[in-house]
Amino acid sequence: MGFGPAIMIGRSFYIEKSFISRSRCNCSVQQVLDKVDEELRRGNDRTALSLVKDSQEKSDGGIRCFGKAAQIPQRLYTLEELKLNGINASLLLSPVDSTLESIERNFQIFALLGGISAWTVFGFSNQNALIFSVGALFLGSIDLIVFNGGVKNLALDSLGHIVSNKYKNRVIQHEAGHFLMAYLLGVLPKGYSLSSFDAWRKQGSLNVQACTDFVDFEFVEEVNTGKLTASMLNKFSCIALAGVITEYLLFGCSEGGLADINQLDGLFKGLGFTQKKADSQVRWAVLNTAFILRRHEKARSKLAEAMASGKSAGFCINLIEKQLIDSPDV
Repeated sequence: MGFGPAIMIGRSFYIEKSFISRSRCNCSVQQVLDKVDEELRRGNDRTALSLVKDSQEKSDGGIRCFGKAAQIPQRLYTLEELKLNGINASLLLSPVDSTLESIERNFQIFALLGGISAWTVFGFSNQNALIFSVGALFLGSIDLIVFNGGVKNLALDSLGHIVSNKYKNRVIQHEAGHFLMAYLLGVLPKGYSLSSFDAWRKQGSLNVQACTDFVDFEFVEEVNTGKLTASMLNKFSCIALAGVITEYLLFGCSEGGLADINQLDGLFKGLGFTQKKADSQVRWAVLNTAFILRRHEKARSKLAEAMASGKSAGFCINLIEKQLIDSPDV
């Protein structure tokens, strides 16, 4: 009983000291990440990555979570084990973008009805209708041949963001999954685009629905040498699947991310993987990624809000650090 006041004073002092320490930590991390943002804007990816790694080496006040995610053991997991962990592989790994498909179908119906109405109102002749139809087919063919359907994809994605808040939110959550997973596995995100128009404006690409960009020269160097380490393959597998897994955990199925899965499948084929080896890698990556995303759901949700507001990569990284500052298990 006599030690009560001393214990309370000790606790009060500890809390105050801890608060000051964390405030300093956040300030120090923010300063580092402001410099990281500046180097990324200049295209100095190696310098930006060095700043993050150097900050990690500080005993106090540095970056803590970069590449520090706790992961599950790597072994052969069965489909039953995936189901026991609440994952139906068929719903996860075969995404169908029903929203854009519905928009495209409705647009085609609207265009057909509009054409019929114009034909009736303006008295178009059969020849005029034929010329119009051939012209539309010609433009569609040009888009398909020259731009690989990029103009159509840009139009559909733009319509999707305008008419469907669900679609817009799904894209944001998808990219937040990529961003968070990459950072926690030690791959530095350097920017993101949340729409085809945004990707076209930043990168000049017409065939990107949305994307998160990374400082990936280490991965590229390994691929170019033909010697991809198991560690790098594990990182790439989890990051590639993070978007579809985020959608699955939030909505019960994945719609976007077919390009991510195809890219991963292409990598396996390039490495000469057998189907059994590829399946084993994917199952582990699915469980590992779901394990990490479930554990840090709040951080991912806050990250999605920041990305929706167009915050910089450095701001988003600092947000992750703040969200996980009290987490004993990254």
